[in-house]
This record gives sequence, structure tokens and C-alpha cells, in this order.
Amino acid sequence: MQSCEISADSTDDPLSSGLRRKRQPRIVVIGAGLAGLSAAKALLESGFTDVTILEATDRIGGRVQSVKLGHATFELGATWIHGSHGNPVYHLAEDNGLLEETTDDERSVGRISLYSKNGVAYHLTNNGQRIPKDVVEEFSDLYNEVYNLTQEFFQRGKPVNAESQNSVGVFTRDVVRKRVKADPDDTEAVKRLKLAMIQQYLKVESCESSSHSMDEVSLSEFGEWTEIPGAHHIIPCGFIKIVEILARSIPESVIQLRKPVKCIHWNQSVSKEIERVADHNSDLPEEDKGSDVFVECEDCEFIPADHVIVTVSLGVLKKRHESLFHPRLPEEKVMAIEKLGINTTDKIFLEFEEPFWSSECNSIQFVWEDEAESESLTYPEELWYKKICSFDVLYPPERYGHVLSGWICGEEALIMEKCDDETVAETCTEMLRKFTGNPNIPKPRRILRSSWGSNPNFRGSYSYTQVGSSGADVEKLAKPLPYAESSKTTPMQVLFSGEATHRKYYSTTHGAVLSGQREAAHLIEMYQDLLQ
Repeated sequence: MQSCEISADSTDDPLSSGLRRKRQPRIVVIGAGLAGLSAAKALLESGFTDVTILEATDRIGGRVQSVKLGHATFELGATWIHGSHGNPVYHLAEDNGLLEETTDDERSVGRISLYSKNGVAYHLTNNGQRIPKDVVEEFSDLYNEVYNLTQEFFQRGKPVNAESQNSVGVFTRDVVRKRVKADPDDTEAVKRLKLAMIQQYLKVESCESSSHSMDEVSLSEFGEWTEIPGAHHIIPCGFIKIVEILARSIPESVIQLRKPVKCIHWNQSVSKEIERVADHNSDLPEEDKGSDVFVECEDCEFIPADHVIVTVSLGVLKKRHESLFHPRLPEEKVMAIEKLGINTTDKIFLEFEEPFWSSECNSIQFVWEDEAESESLTYPEELWYKKICSFDVLYPPERYGHVLSGWICGEEALIMEKCDDETVAETCTEMLRKFTGNPNIPKPRRILRSSWGSNPNFRGSYSYTQVGSSGADVEKLAKPLPYAESSKTTPMQVLFSGEATHRKYYSTTHGAVLSGQREAAHLIEMYQDLLQ
């Protein structure tokens, strides 16, 4: 039976004067992803000395996970630096020479980022036919025009009509269908192809939004997400280098790996177990017994703290908020957690001995002709593979070899995660044979894939504004506890950061970094006299 213990290793700083005690405040950061590392880095650089990062897994980086196979680095998580002007992640990469090997073809300015802007996307049907390039271009122009309309509801305050159900997917499907069917210049066959392409484009959009379906994404709020100007960049040596740069100035002793947190006891709400242990622990200073916050770890250690910065994913909060906080979170914050959306976007890397695709092909897009009139993008479990929207060609081949990167999202991604590698590789090969019309495509020699949805430490890839939620819910999620008009009268005990807490940049790495810096800034301001 493991015994519980309370940590009491903090030391007094005779030069400091905290809010109630003459020592440095104890700050615990939960999670060593981009948000947690950014927060800790900012705190340490500002003069805080008692900072601890608790990380549940055996690595730092969170949803950044670069895997090296042979000479190439593959990204199971974050892949692109989205935008450059004022993007802290871009500046970290640029200042540290991480983009020197990035080719011009890997600097995409398109809305939907591919591994390369070199070449063209092949839109193939399940009948093994390639949709003519001019048809694809016509449809793409129409789709992008309607996409721009979805942005206007938030940006221009346009009212949402009842027919759209305040859903990006419903609105887009309805408007595009009506325009396709009303086009007098297209034959019925071309119209049917364009109608089928609607679902394929919405699948791509769902992977970008990390939603099960675009039907679940709020139309009235969709335009609040803000794109940073400038190109999207890939880091050839791996996105994990950004993580390593952030961690470089953080002493190793600050980061505790394999240290999952069971419960955050805040607002001086100390459990009977802590009180029992404290009563029998003569080494515990009296001031620690009255700490505002105790972090209870799965290994039964209780860590006293003045402030805790919580950086866990929205998926973890959805699953565990009732047991993770004692007392329970305020109803307003619980409602925000429940309203906001997060789902899974997974990648499937397939490595082949030789390319079966042409040199001009930069992606293979799967268009199911039988989905021309479909309303739903939910499939029976045995048809999970129909949610795979595309395979991108990793470029340049001199770096990656002959590798395709597939995309799947939503509930079907969770089903994929349950399958073994052999099943996924075989299923993907059959799809590629079917859509290319080439029955001789060999099975890949290697497969690598992500599993963000079933991983209990993440439970999803990144967040989105679900129908019924708004940017105000993001603000409520980010609001420190306990609620107060001023941090001077009621010090912040529990702070929240992570991509889901950034109103404009949710779902992005720069949103995560900025959110960590934001929460650190709250504490730096609170202790500005101490830090001078």
C-alpha cells in the first residue's frame, strides 16, 4: 500500500515578501506542453525561483510529437507554423535557424496547408476516375467563395437564419448545393461530381477544425478564429525543436515526468487525507498546512502551492473536471467546458518502396460519388475508412522517402485507433487501389499513425467553437479561480492556459504559447514588487 506524503521542501527567501509570507511563491504548472513550458519559462526569466512542472507522460511537448524514422522526422502532432508576422513560434524557429532547410515549396500561403504547394491535387472517385482539373478548379472557387461567406457572420455581425441551424456544415452544404444545381453550364454528370466533392471538402475542413463534422462547428462564431498573416512553414528537423528551445532555459529539476495529477484542492479546501497526514508530519511547516492549493498526484504525493497553472487539454477537462478539482469548478466554467468542442484529427503515414503516384501529384483526395446527396458524415463502424479525406505526398522525397500522409477525424478516427497496424495498412492500400484504379499498388513497407483521441492524457487533438458555444466561453474557460474583481484583493490560485483558452488563436501552437505567457504575466504583475 503506497503511503501519502506532503512535500515540504520549499525554502524561505529572506529577500522576498510574498502576499502573506516572506518567501517566493510556490507555482505548480500542470503539463509540459507548449503552454506549460512557455509559462514556466516566462516565470523563471522574471525571477520566480519556486516553479515546478508536473507532466503525466514520459516526455515533454504535449501535442507536439516528432518521430524520427531513418533520416526523416514525422510529425504525429503539430506540423505547421501558421503565419509569420508576430507569431512567437515562427520567431523562435527563425531566430534559432530551424527554417534554413525549409524549401520554397514548403512555404504555403494557401488556407488549407499541404506539405507542398508544388504540383496539383488529384481528386479521384471511388470508381477509379480522376475528376478533370477544370471541374476541380471551378468547384474549388465556388467552395472558397462560400467559405468566405461563413466568416462574415461573425466578422460583420450578420444574423444567422434558422435553416442553417447555426452550423458551418449545414450552411455550406446547402448554399453550395443550390449553386451547383442552378448552374446552367454544367452537365448532370459534372453536377453530380461537384455535389460529391462537397462532402470531401467538408471532411478536409473537419480535419482542419478537429471536429467530427463541420455540422458541429458554430456558424456565428466561425469567423472569430484569426489567421496570422504570412506563410505557413514546416520545420524540417521537427517541431519538437520548438519544445526543446522553450525547455532549454528551464532547469531539469523543475520538470517532473511521469507525474500525473489526481486532484487540485483549491480555495483552502484540504481533504481529510491531507489533514490526517499533516497532523502526523512534524516536518511540515505550519504555513504549508494552510496553503491555498494542494496538488494531489496519482503517486499519492500532495504538493502545496500558492498558484497552479492548469494546461491540460479541453478533452481532459471534459472527461475529468468533476474529479480533477476540489471543490468543483463554478457552474459557469463547467458550462464553458461542456459547450466548447474538441475532437480527434489523426494522421496515417504510409511509406512505400517506390512512388505509384506521378511526380506532379501533391495529394490524393477521395471523392465518394455515392455521397452526392448525403447529409451526414457519420459512418457505421466497419466503414470507418470512408472518413479518410486524403493522403498528402510528403515533399521533398529526398528528405522523407516515398511517404503519404493520410488524414482522418472524428469518431471514425477513434475506430481507426482501435485497429492494429496491419488492418489500417491493408485498408488504406485497398482504398488507394480503388480510387487510383491501379490494383497493383503494393502494401506499404511501414506505417506510422497518431492516436490522440484514445490517449487519456489528451482525449482529442485541438479545440473548436461548437454550435451553442462562443468566444465568451473561451474567456470563461481561461478565467482564473477564485473569481474576483481584483487579484490584489483575492489572489489567483488556479489559472488556466492551453490552446483552448485563447479566443482568437485556439487550435494553434502559437495560441498555446501565448496563453502560457498570458498566465505567467498575471503572476508577474501580482508579484511585481517582490520581483524588483
